Amino acid sequence: MIDGVRIHPLRQIPDERGRVMHMLRRDDPHFIQFGEIYFSVVYPNVVKGWHLHDRMVLNYAVVSGMIKLVLYDDRAASRTRGELMELFVGDANYVLVTVPPGIWNGFKGIGVAPAIVANCATEPYDPDEISRLDPASGRIPYDWVLKHA
Repeated sequence: MIDGVRIHPLRQIPDERGRVMHMLRRDDPHFIQFGEIYFSVVYPNVVKGWHLHDRMVLNYAVVSGMIKLVLYDDRAASRTRGELMELFVGDANYVLVTVPPGIWNGFKGIGVAPAIVANCATEPYDPDEISRLDPASGRIPYDWVLKHA
């Protein structure tokens, strides 16, 4: 587990009309502050990443479909520097993943349908506090190809 990353199980309340999917409340013990919420749609087999935020804490939940979320700790002073985390998040694993600043992250759509990723971030988007890296650059030791066990 990468230092500072937290995974919180989320409630779904189904009934005959559909369901309510909880994500984040201001009275949750892990809530920090509200900056903005946005939704990112990712198509199957498409990688969105790598990116890293200097100040923003990310709170990801996948409200439809499935993604492979990959995190990489490259923080100089971190006790988990060099560690990778691979999480499968979405319909089959409805959780909130809290990602602290300074963690490289990216995700890949998996399955046969687009996935919708919600991010309730602690800061409004600021292009000056984000770094981006091509997922095929090789700088992060991770291969996005499908792995057959």
